[in-house]
Amino acid sequence: MKNLLLFLLALLLTTGAYAHGGEDHGGTAAPSAGPVATTFSVAALSEKFELLLRFEPLEKGTPADMRLFVSDYATNAPVQGAKITVTSPEAADLKFTVTEKAPGSYLVEGQFPVNQKYSLAVNIVAGDRADLMLLSGVEVGKKLPVAAGPAVAAPSLFSSWQNILLLLGAFALGIVLTAFLMRRHHRPATISTTTSPAEYENHA
Repeated sequence: MKNLLLFLLALLLTTGAYAHGGEDHGGTAAPSAGPVATTFSVAALSEKFELLLRFEPLEKGTPADMRLFVSDYATNAPVQGAKITVTSPEAADLKFTVTEKAPGSYLVEGQFPVNQKYSLAVNIVAGDRADLMLLSGVEVGKKLPVAAGPAVAAPSLFSSWQNILLLLGAFALGIVLTAFLMRRHHRPATISTTTSPAEYENHA
């Protein structure tokens, strides 16, 4: 009986150890989903210049403030003091003003009449260099993507079965211990039937 109790106890401890083996109790935080974009961007390049246009979500009838970065194609150096004009092939009556804010960084201001996709024709004159480039994909009315929430881990079926076995083992061990203790408590006293030599002579 004692060996059986030891076996059940060892089985219970082993099951508990495996049930907790897959858990992570460390202090390392889960990796985040990464930064969420706050602006849109479109780009174009030629043999002379590289263009990058960044802008926040645009809406029809709302003033648009866009940042245009102009750099040299060969050296990637910012192009300063360029004369830039911007028009739109989809709406010839659109007017844009361009102001240099920093070396190679220009503020483009305008207002789009409808929510649709536009392209911008950028005419650049910088010293003895000139070029006409097209920025496509300026979509008015488009919203930024919403960041996804953290993924919730699904409960492991294997882990659930381990927990069930652990509970069953504890229940079985409790029953066996209770039965063992009750059996020891109710064990009848042993009656000796041995006759001493003196009693044997008296009866003789």
